[in-house]
Amino acid sequence: MEKFDAVIIGAGAAGLFCAAQAGQLGLRILVLDNGKKAGRKILMSGGGRCNFTNMFTEPSAYLSANPHFCKSALARYTQWDFIELVQRHGIAYHEKTLGQLFCDDSAQQIVDMLLKECEAGQVTIRLRSEVSHVEKNEQGFVIIVNRKQVSTRSLVIASGGLSMPGLGATPFGYRMAELFGLKVLPTRAALVPFTLHKPLLEQLHVLSGVSVPAIVTAENSTRFKENILFTHRGLSGPAILQISSYWQSGEFVSINLLPDSDLEALLEQERSAHPNQSVKNTLAKLLPKRLTECLQTLGQIPDIALKQLTPNQQKQLVVNLQSWRVQPNGTEGYRTAEVTMGGIDTHQLSSKTMEANQVKGLYFIGEVVDVTGWLGGYNFQWAWSSAWACAQALCSAERQ
Repeated sequence: MEKFDAVIIGAGAAGLFCAAQAGQLGLRILVLDNGKKAGRKILMSGGGRCNFTNMFTEPSAYLSANPHFCKSALARYTQWDFIELVQRHGIAYHEKTLGQLFCDDSAQQIVDMLLKECEAGQVTIRLRSEVSHVEKNEQGFVIIVNRKQVSTRSLVIASGGLSMPGLGATPFGYRMAELFGLKVLPTRAALVPFTLHKPLLEQLHVLSGVSVPAIVTAENSTRFKENILFTHRGLSGPAILQISSYWQSGEFVSINLLPDSDLEALLEQERSAHPNQSVKNTLAKLLPKRLTECLQTLGQIPDIALKQLTPNQQKQLVVNLQSWRVQPNGTEGYRTAEVTMGGIDTHQLSSKTMEANQVKGLYFIGEVVDVTGWLGGYNFQWAWSSAWACAQALCSAERQ
């Protein structure tokens, strides 16, 4: 039977990074993954350029039932540490917006970097590997993979969440947690587009492809100022993906279509200068023509000249455009979600080591854990930070 110091299940961002770090600390590491390729989600991320971290990473950008859990790992291995690694490998990158860092060339560079780091740590990576059984014993764990037994002192679950099943996402990590008596919090799709109820969707279908800057606010008052995109299914774009993590089924979101305008003052100014101009044409100077036409059809913009606009109509117009209440029908679900909210209850893990409190030698890192970051590189940084913390712990455990 083959023996390893640690077996890591999942060859994604967290799994590969943990393997590389632990291997370079002198541990004998095996990485198992059921896919044909390592780092599949990395390759798809950021439009193929991998938004590998965010310069503004801080704990407040993460959601969890245990909001303090992420603080230790994020403080010990920071975005600047990962940026330094990227620079060391000569990977050119740029800031796109809001601290989001992307490769100039391709996400493949990040995967190649991780594989080179694994090679430096003499890590064994086995793809197309189906784990059929895991058992705990006094020495650690026995794993049956492709009908062969492997023994290990430590077991790291880095198998990700349920988002993007087309890339091989499975509930494996949650099943492992339950097998060893750990609580798994309810999961749901996050950083995901909204679908709309049929009547509104049919009215908005002419806007498919239109993108505008907006402020989107959830019922709990969380707000994001970024673009929204009208799609043939509903609403998408960065502001919508962000707010989806804070939205609950049945709730409304409020959309400000003119986030940088004092609409009241603008209407007064335009009325003085162009009293006969239609309200729609006035707003077409600020919003895409297709959008103003659609909003007029919806009754959000009155079909009158500025001089005919009464004070009450003007107030209502401001509400319609800057506090437009929309009730999503739901989300597009795991198929298009960037991440999974919920997962392993972090109250049962050490925030310093990622080890299960009640099961010595069992660790959980990355997306499988109940820590979900904002859009824009935050979830990759959680993968790097949690993986690094785990790797240090694996090394300490091996020395004991």
